[in-house]
Amino acid sequence: MFKVGTAVVTRKDGRLAVGKLGTLCEQVKELNSLGYEVILVSSGAVGLGRQRLKYRKLINSSFADLQKPQVELDGKACAAVGQSSLMAIYDALFSQLDVTSAQLLVTDNDFRDKDFRKQLTETVKSLLSLKVIPIFNENDAVSTRKAPYEDSSGIFWDNDSLSALLALELKADLLVLLSDVEGLYSGPPNDPQSKLINTYIKEKHQNEITFGDKSRVGRGGMTAKVKAAVNAAEAGIPVIIASGFAPENIIKVLQGQCIGTLFHKDAHKWVPVKEVDAREMAIAARDCSRRLQVLSVEERKQILLNIADALEANEEEIRFENDADVAVAKEAGYEKSLIASLANNMRILANMEDPIGRVLKRTELADGLVLEKTSSPLGVLLIVFESRPDALVQIASLAIRSGNGLLLKGGKEAKRSNAILHKIITEAIPETVGGKLIGLVTSRAEIPELLKLDDVIDLVIPRGSNKLVSQIKSSTKIPVLGHADGICHVYVDKSANMEMARRIVLDAKVDYPAGCNAMETLLVHKDLMEKGWLNDIIVDLRTEGVTFYGGPKATSLLNLPKVHSFHHEYSSLACTVEIVDDVYSAIDHINLYGRHVTVVFLISGSAHTDCIIAEDHEVANAFLRQVDSAAVFHNASTRFCDGARFGLGAEVGISTSRIHARGPVGVEGLLTTRWLLRGSGQVVDGDKGVIFTHKDITT
Repeated sequence: MFKVGTAVVTRKDGRLAVGKLGTLCEQVKELNSLGYEVILVSSGAVGLGRQRLKYRKLINSSFADLQKPQVELDGKACAAVGQSSLMAIYDALFSQLDVTSAQLLVTDNDFRDKDFRKQLTETVKSLLSLKVIPIFNENDAVSTRKAPYEDSSGIFWDNDSLSALLALELKADLLVLLSDVEGLYSGPPNDPQSKLINTYIKEKHQNEITFGDKSRVGRGGMTAKVKAAVNAAEAGIPVIIASGFAPENIIKVLQGQCIGTLFHKDAHKWVPVKEVDAREMAIAARDCSRRLQVLSVEERKQILLNIADALEANEEEIRFENDADVAVAKEAGYEKSLIASLANNMRILANMEDPIGRVLKRTELADGLVLEKTSSPLGVLLIVFESRPDALVQIASLAIRSGNGLLLKGGKEAKRSNAILHKIITEAIPETVGGKLIGLVTSRAEIPELLKLDDVIDLVIPRGSNKLVSQIKSSTKIPVLGHADGICHVYVDKSANMEMARRIVLDAKVDYPAGCNAMETLLVHKDLMEKGWLNDIIVDLRTEGVTFYGGPKATSLLNLPKVHSFHHEYSSLACTVEIVDDVYSAIDHINLYGRHVTVVFLISGSAHTDCIIAEDHEVANAFLRQVDSAAVFHNASTRFCDGARFGLGAEVGISTSRIHARGPVGVEGLLTTRWLLRGSGQVVDGDKGVIFTHKDITT
C-alpha cells in the first residue's frame, strides 16, 4: 500500500504535479504487471479544489467584491471540487498505461460499522483480483468533522492515519508513506548536520527528534506520518517513509534497497550495525592525506613498494575472495598474472619522479620577492566504480602517489574482492599516515550523504555506465570528472594501407567491445566502397560476431538496418558504419556526433578517442588538428587510450572534460597548483615602494 502526500501530487501553486504523478503511475503499472497487489491512498483533493475555486471566485467577482475582506473558502466545498479533478488525472494517466483505477471514498464514521468494513475488504479483494488499482481518500466533502485539516480526532484523522488503518484492515504486507523529503531525519532535513534515520526505534528516537511545522499543504506533515507509521508498525505492518520526488523510489523499495526510514515492530531487537559517518570518513581521509604529504619523497615511495609486496604476498587470499565473488556474479575472475601486473604497475609509479611540491614556474616579482607555482594534491577524492576490483588497486596507488585522501565505492558484484584488497592496502600504510587515508564505502545508501559533502570532498570520479555518471553529476555540487559516453570513431581514408586498416579496425572493435575506448562508429571513404574493401571488412567483423547498423548512405548501399542515433555507445559487438566523401566530412561527422554536450560541472559528452587510418600525411594532419577529442590517433587502434599504455602507471578514469585533466587521468590529473611567495619584508602600500621586474627564473 502506498500513501501519496499532498506535497507530492501538487506543486507549490496548488496545481497538479503531472510529471511526478506520471512517474508514480508508471511505477504502479510496473508493480501491477509483476503481480504485486497495489493500493493507493492519495491526498491532494482539498488543495486542488481550493486552487480551482479561488480562480472561479476571482472571475465571478466584481471589482467592489475584491475590495472587501476575503472569506476563506469552505474546505468541504474544496474537497468536493478537488476530488473529481484528482481522480480525473489518475484515470487519464492510468488509462495511458492500460491500467484501470477505482475510487473509494471513506469517512471516519464508516469504520464504526462492521458490515461496512467487511464489504470494504470484499470490494478491494475483487478489484485487486482484476488488477484494478483502488485509490482511497477521505471523503472530506461529507465528513462529520468541523472542517478538513482542523479536527484531529476519531478512528482516523488524516490520510496518513487512514492509510495505517487500511493497511491493518486489508492486511497489507507493506505500507509506504511518500513524502517531500527522503525520510525521517535527526534534525531539519535542510541542515547539513542532520542525518537520515534508516531504521526508526521508538525507544531511541521518540525523545530525540523535534518535528518542524506541518506540511505546507497537507494536514500533519512528518509528525502525522511518524505517528501513523509507529501505530501500523506496532500492529505488525512494516512501514517506510520515503521521498515521492525521487524517480523509481517505489520500485527501489520493493527491490529491497535501503530507501527512506523503516518502521518495524522488532526494530529494537535488531543488532545495530555500526553506522559509517560519511563526514567523519571524509575528514579522516583529508587529515591522513595531509600527514602523507609531509613525508619525505623516499617514505612516500616506500609505501607503494610495501603495498606491492603485500599484494603479492597475499595473492592466494585475494584469489580466494575473488573466486567467491565470481561464483555469485558468474563473471570472469582474475587472470593468473593480474596480481603480479598490478604490483608491477605500483612499483613503476613508486619509481616515477615525485609529483608533489614540484616547482612548475619561478618568477622574480621584484628584488628579493620570489613567487613559485608548485604542484599540490587536490585533497579528498571520491571514486565510484562499477568495474572489476583491479580498479581499486590502480586508484589507490594513484591517490597515494599524488598525496590525496581517497573514498572508494565499488560494485556489489566484487564486494569481497574489494574488501580484501582494501584491507591489504590500508594495513601496509604506516601509522604515521593512518589507514583511514583510504576509506571503503560498503553501502550504496552512503553515496547520497557523501555527495553532499562539497566542503570536504574535492572531486568525484565515476567509473562505470552512462546511467551511473548521469546520476552522480545530477546529485552533487562537488566537481565531477569523467566521461558519460565513449563513442569512438575510426575513419579509413582512401589512402590507407588496407591490411593495416583491417588489423586496426578489428582490434578497435573486437579486442574488448565493452571498453570505453572500443570503436563504436566506422567511417569509410566512399572510394573504398567502390573498391570492395568495405564489404570485405564487414565480412571479417561479422565473422567475429559484430552486428552492423548503418547511417543514411550505408543503409541504402549495404542494405543494413538504420541506426536510430549516431550518438550511441553499444559497449558490445555492435557497430555503426557510414560512408563519407572525404576526411573533412569525417571530421564534421565526428565533431557533430562525437560530442553531446552536458553543461554540468566538468563532464562533457563523448569526444573520447578517434582515429584516422591514412598514408596521406596531409590528410592525417588535418584530422589530428581538427578533431576535437581527448585523444586523436593516426594509424593506431583506439584501444591504446589507456593510462597504463600511455605510461602513466595507472588511471583513475578517462576524462572528456575541457577543464582540468583530459584523456587518461594519472597522477598529474589528480594534482592542482599552489603559489608560494618568499619575500624580505615587502608591503604593497599602493605599489609605491616596489619596483616590479616579473622576471622568469630558470631552475
